[in-house]
Amino acid sequence: MDLSSTKPVGPADRTVRPRIWAMGISRLRELFREIAGEFDERADVRIVTRAYEDALSAIAEAGTARPDVIVAAGSNGAFLKTRAQVPVVVVSPTGFDVMQALARARRDASRIALVSAGETPPEVRRFVAAYGLDVQFASYQSAQEAEACVHDLHDRGIETIVGPGLVTDLAASAGMGAVFLYSHTSVRKAVDTALEVAYATHAEAFRRQRLDNLLQHLRDGVVALDARGRVEAINERLASALGVEPAAAVGRALVDLRPELRTLRGEDGDALATVRGVRYVVHRGPLVDRGVTSGSVLTFQESRAVERLDRALRSQPNTQQFAARYALDDVVGTSAPMARVRELVRRYARSDATVLVLGESGTGKEMIAQSLHALSARRSYPFVAVNCGAFPEALLESELFGYEEGAFTGARRGGKTGLFEAAHRGTLFLDEIGEMPPSLQSRLLRVLQEREVIRLGSTEPIRIDVRVVAATHRPLLAAVEAGTFRADLYYRLNILNIGLPPLRDRAADIPALAATLLVQAARREPRLAERVRDAGDALRVLDATQATLARYRWPGNVRELQNVVERIAVELAEEVDAHDPAAACGALAPDALQAIAPELFAAPPDAAGAGDDDARTLQARRRRAEADEIRAVLDACGGDRDRACAMLGISKTTLWRKLSAK
Repeated sequence: MDLSSTKPVGPADRTVRPRIWAMGISRLRELFREIAGEFDERADVRIVTRAYEDALSAIAEAGTARPDVIVAAGSNGAFLKTRAQVPVVVVSPTGFDVMQALARARRDASRIALVSAGETPPEVRRFVAAYGLDVQFASYQSAQEAEACVHDLHDRGIETIVGPGLVTDLAASAGMGAVFLYSHTSVRKAVDTALEVAYATHAEAFRRQRLDNLLQHLRDGVVALDARGRVEAINERLASALGVEPAAAVGRALVDLRPELRTLRGEDGDALATVRGVRYVVHRGPLVDRGVTSGSVLTFQESRAVERLDRALRSQPNTQQFAARYALDDVVGTSAPMARVRELVRRYARSDATVLVLGESGTGKEMIAQSLHALSARRSYPFVAVNCGAFPEALLESELFGYEEGAFTGARRGGKTGLFEAAHRGTLFLDEIGEMPPSLQSRLLRVLQEREVIRLGSTEPIRIDVRVVAATHRPLLAAVEAGTFRADLYYRLNILNIGLPPLRDRAADIPALAATLLVQAARREPRLAERVRDAGDALRVLDATQATLARYRWPGNVRELQNVVERIAVELAEEVDAHDPAAACGALAPDALQAIAPELFAAPPDAAGAGDDDARTLQARRRRAEADEIRAVLDACGGDRDRACAMLGISKTTLWRKLSAK
């Protein structure tokens, strides 16, 4: 918190004359009178002829008209400095004062004593020694000691005493020579110092007032501490929480107010504290005034309020970016295998345990994961999906766990929230979990066990509340046995599991699936939208093709069926009668289907599954997969090819060549 951003108003900017009391008797009083007029424009200097206890009474009697600063000298100054409730400036003799006073004393006496209120300053002793002067030193603390000191010096044959007004008056009364130590210069210097003290005091008062006004308007509990850790200001909210009066807390250490606050250390940052049974998140920051750290500010927030705010901050943006698009009603199929899947989804949605969804590529694993989320108590919170096989290891790590600013070259300014954090209170879907690199498997296991993540470049754990649903088309148990997938992670993921049947094992669902997909495709094709409006229209159009669709093995499952239906939609759109666009579509003939989807009529692949997948086709698939991976990295880098090349460890030329590969 910086208090110097607002210019102080009033005495703090030297527009009001401070009240200065010059307190002295005898010779000092006369010096005050002689120089007081010099300060009329800058200060209200009042000469008060009272000392010691009598001076304290005068200050108390003044009430609100008491002085801003007191100027005094000798033992009276020392006395008031330790007892008065206002700042006291003690007049100190200059080196020239000492030299001049000793020179005057030497004119009339050979035996001289320099008497000081308190210990004689070392610089005065060095000055006297440097000039080889024969001077005795003595000191006193009170009026009684001063009187005894003068009598002692008289008895020892001292002829002249140099010192403050009290001892010089006593020396004169004893018939000794007396030289007053102070000069106009030293008194003038003391009043100048008093002016600066008054200005500083007024500035501090205004600073405290602004700080107190600020604290009282804050909703959280706030306390300002000085450099020694003592309470400078505290608002009503925190004082009430600590069970103290604000005025009674000022000037005391926090630990004196509440022993349980002993756990709070002096470093800036966040900490936890429990006071009177309530848990608080405590943030400590520096209190800066005109560029100088003068203390610290502690903000106390109830942990429940922080958690509510955290949930709001995490969920509000994510409800737009990460939302489940499918529910269980969107899953098409009434076959026995799918009836079993539906039952498991309903049952597992009531649990928070991790779910492993197993199924061939294209069987709808993400739709099932979204259905689980939509039926669960987490449905109002984010559904976040990530394909673990679509990112290089380094990029996948930063996507999942996030990173702090400066964690690596090219890291986003301000850092990035990871997908685990983005899914807080919701569901995180880890697709193709079998493709996750071993190094990340161990980090994922820790997150599942500890329910906290640590961003890249940080050591601070972040608590998360996330349900994980993982999916794979690979036989994970075989991967565990082969040593490519951690056994402990497998068992952590496979608490609940749902096996999705391939499309060939639920052929009875193909007509309804194809019809649903054709209606969806027709909505994206303006020429077809009015002709295929519902499942009835779609079933009529596909009637002649159903036997072929049911006979095919569908190695790509529902995704492959969707591709074929998209081709059918394009074909049907081409046959639309421009003169009668609302006329019903005719049934698609088998020969037309063969023309647009010849693979449905090809001989089924042999048992080994080789078919047309010769070496060249396999290589082409690998090249395309590699190109897809590079495009994913390029998209994640916002199209920045330099950053993508750095992340992939390849040159721009290699990047271009791989993206151009067929």
